[in-house]
Amino acid sequence: MVTLRKELNTMSTPYRKLQLVKDDPWLEPVAMDVWNRYRRYRDRLHAIEDQFGSLMTFSSAHNYFGIHFDKKRKGWVYREWAPRARDLFLFGDFNQWQRYTHRLENIGNGVWELFLPKEMYEDRFVHQSRVKVLVHGENGWYERIPVYIRRVVQDTETRDFSGQLWFPPAPFQWIGDHYSPKSIQELFIYEAHVGMSGETPEVTSYDEFTRSVLPRIKAAGYNAIQLMALAEHPYYGSFGYHVSNYFAPTSRFGTPEDLKNLIFTAHQMGIAVIMDVVHSHTVKNYNEGLNDFDGSDGLYTHSGPRGDHPHWGSRCFDYGKTEVLQFLLSNLRYWMQEFHIDGFRFDGVTSMLYFHHGYISSDSWNQHTYFTDGVEWDAQVYLQLANRLVHALKPGAITIAEDVSGMPGISRPLKEGGLGFDYRLAMGLPDFWIHLLETQRDEDWDMGAMWGALTNRKWDHPTVAYAESHDQALVGDKTIAFRLMDKEMYSSMDRDNSNAVVVRGVALHKMIRLITLALGGEAWLNFMGNEFGHPEWIDFPREGNNWSYWYARRQWSLVDNPDLKYQFLGRFDQAMIDLARAYNLQNAPYPKLLNIDQTNQTLIFERAGLIFVFNWHPVNSIPNYQFFVPEPGDYKLALSSDDWQFGGYQRQDSNLLYPAVPANDGGGTISVYNTNRTVSVYVKHN
Repeated sequence: MVTLRKELNTMSTPYRKLQLVKDDPWLEPVAMDVWNRYRRYRDRLHAIEDQFGSLMTFSSAHNYFGIHFDKKRKGWVYREWAPRARDLFLFGDFNQWQRYTHRLENIGNGVWELFLPKEMYEDRFVHQSRVKVLVHGENGWYERIPVYIRRVVQDTETRDFSGQLWFPPAPFQWIGDHYSPKSIQELFIYEAHVGMSGETPEVTSYDEFTRSVLPRIKAAGYNAIQLMALAEHPYYGSFGYHVSNYFAPTSRFGTPEDLKNLIFTAHQMGIAVIMDVVHSHTVKNYNEGLNDFDGSDGLYTHSGPRGDHPHWGSRCFDYGKTEVLQFLLSNLRYWMQEFHIDGFRFDGVTSMLYFHHGYISSDSWNQHTYFTDGVEWDAQVYLQLANRLVHALKPGAITIAEDVSGMPGISRPLKEGGLGFDYRLAMGLPDFWIHLLETQRDEDWDMGAMWGALTNRKWDHPTVAYAESHDQALVGDKTIAFRLMDKEMYSSMDRDNSNAVVVRGVALHKMIRLITLALGGEAWLNFMGNEFGHPEWIDFPREGNNWSYWYARRQWSLVDNPDLKYQFLGRFDQAMIDLARAYNLQNAPYPKLLNIDQTNQTLIFERAGLIFVFNWHPVNSIPNYQFFVPEPGDYKLALSSDDWQFGGYQRQDSNLLYPAVPANDGGGTISVYNTNRTVSVYVKHN
């Protein structure tokens, strides 16, 4: 608090050039705009401090709104923010669903309240009973779900959603949970969806994920899971991106206690839990969501056309409203404190940052489109406050921005003029691989273009690299494995099959993933199953597939089967993560390009003391292939995708030492067997 006050006392400091601008001459023309972005955040923070005392107090609305037991008053209190409503009535199991018997009182500032004495309702207002709120607004009467409700369930017969009281007799105890994300030195993220994580065509539970999937993630070497679709959403096929109830963990996968046990177990394994949080938009639904909650256009969202997302069929939050800021920040705090979440991947950040939601031509971006023209300043301030809050609540917490626009400073500290995220997603990398695989023959791949695409980023902006995520696994798109091998995966993945399409696909799958990890960022992300080349796509139950769960699952039996090639891809993924961790690869400085050989389609570079030799050529294997290395001495093979255990041909000998003959410039010249469609990694032998 002292540090915060000291910082706030500098609010009157005149314009000064921030570190973000000092580090990037391209921003010089908009240096004042960068300062103004920082000033707007500081002004908003100062106003919150003055009105509420602290950002922590401001972000505790979930302890005031919603349904809570008040020990002093000896009863339950239900509060809702609905400033333009005419009447609100709570109804449910506790009053036999009588809609007009329990009216809330307007206590001022748009807040409505109902008190239920324990002596009268102890036997009726109970754990697991269902409730709704009837809202009378200018648009009529609507049955709604309380905005801050902690659990929402769906009737199996009527398909109707309602809130559910959650007062478990034996609440989950976090005894022994001493995990801290500060322990993570290098971040390896396993992106996962609990509901489709099982092999059987049905919705998988939190418990099953905890028992069966977490051990796989741990064994594969990942130290963080990024969980999708945690907040309740009415349509399963939305992948959790059309959220209706922000404080309710989805009941599709089990109870809140089950989710807490999943997170507790992950922590015991040394795995951080990152939540895929959707604060970029909200579902339009009246019956389930918070859209027009008080009966008038807007409230939590913008009113009029600005409130409608033109591409997603959803509603856009009004980040300029104090109550909306409080709602969203309290939501982050709730997940961190109630469920011990270790950080957030913020979905749809590009859509939040601009009035045009990022839908402008690629050649339109310039300094002014990043800072003035079409920029949603209120959304920027929210994201800055969110990052400040998350990192204050849990030192070492992880925040990741899904931004495709390249907003300057997005993953730079707040005090330097940034937005405060720890990482940004390298969203251009999957597009690069898709374009390459779809438009060019293997023999036409340009090594210089590949190097440029994988290293073209601001190295002072920490980045999460990935070759593919859930986006590429959805129906309508293809994973890398499916692009490489397609229908051949159905018939030619048996271990001893020499089908040329599969041989090529297995080799390139390994190489694409390792070069993306080695060059693309300071953290790594993989979507569940892609590490072993999961076939087919993800297609959630919908009318178009007769509401089938067949493709909304993961076939772990494929990688477990010793007679299939999937095991080779799974082993290699684990080996490359082990290598990266052993040599602190993701924290290493900018890689050094050692050789581009377009004739033999070989790309060689050094990073973290490792020498990476990528031979992408379809057929050229070159004995005694010579190239420069930074230091003379003996080198050994640390990893080769051509090893037997990875489905290769064992054409390189890991027992040999490869001497680098001293060169005049202080480095050395090394000679190796440069085998086609292979990545070989060498390290100096001590």
